[in-house]
Amino acid sequence: MTKAKRGIYAAAVTPFNEDGSVNAAKLIAYCEHLIGAGGCDGVAPTGTTGEGNSISFRERIALPGAFAEAGFDPTKAIFGTGSCATRDAIDLSRASVEAGFTNVLVLPPFYYKNPSDEGLYAYFSQLVEAVGDDRLRVYLYHFPQMSMTPIPVDVVVRLKQAYGPVIAGLKDSSGDLSQSLAFAEATGGVDADFDVYPSSEALLYDGLAGNCAGIISGSTNAFGAYVRDAIEAGGGAESPEFMLVKAARAVASKYPLMAAMKQIEAWRTGDESWTRMAPPLVPLSEAQRAALSADLEDLKAPAPAL
Repeated sequence: MTKAKRGIYAAAVTPFNEDGSVNAAKLIAYCEHLIGAGGCDGVAPTGTTGEGNSISFRERIALPGAFAEAGFDPTKAIFGTGSCATRDAIDLSRASVEAGFTNVLVLPPFYYKNPSDEGLYAYFSQLVEAVGDDRLRVYLYHFPQMSMTPIPVDVVVRLKQAYGPVIAGLKDSSGDLSQSLAFAEATGGVDADFDVYPSSEALLYDGLAGNCAGIISGSTNAFGAYVRDAIEAGGGAESPEFMLVKAARAVASKYPLMAAMKQIEAWRTGDESWTRMAPPLVPLSEAQRAALSADLEDLKAPAPAL
């Protein structure tokens, strides 16, 4: 099987060593936790929540091989490989495929603003053709608030028509459900084997009803088990279990997301090194830590006293 399993994904946070390098073994163990007790169907390492664009090229290109050596299931990982430089995106994507991790999440080239549709198409087209491997599965990464480079629906449809199953889906981090549904409608969504993933678990049921494939979220680093419990309870969007999912997502939205997810993992494991961030991002302040701890207690989630 080439394509990633559909469902609930965590955009995994990245653990750093004291010198700022990536702790690959710790990241792999953490991703195993996420697809186990963490409640997720899969993980998306080195994306936005994973501070992927703050990680060196040398480290990023080595990570899929490290996951392969550890025996991580390739159908449960979508590696972030986007870059401002087309050749870097190609090399990162090729390395992932060669390691057996055929699913990649690709930002548009985000340095030059307001590129033409033709320019965006050329970037993704060159990536697909240069990798030149039918196993490749590209998930386009639409995140206009961060990249300032939206991917128009027409470009998505054109790429899908040109490259078929290689253009496997799209992560929509716009936060606008109508945008996710527009991508699904224009491409045929899961019915046409194009997997659209909104970025909030609070949109799960509305997205599924609109032919989306699941969600890829930063806050499922901490709250994936809540989503799994809601799905298994079978009560749908109005169930108490899903109300807890929405409440947890609302808590996450009150704080810098990456720092909050790392702080929660530090509390879960008793390992404060999880709070390390790659500059220019910084850990939560003491006031933010105290407020987050109180919010988690209100959710009845485990958080030790500060």
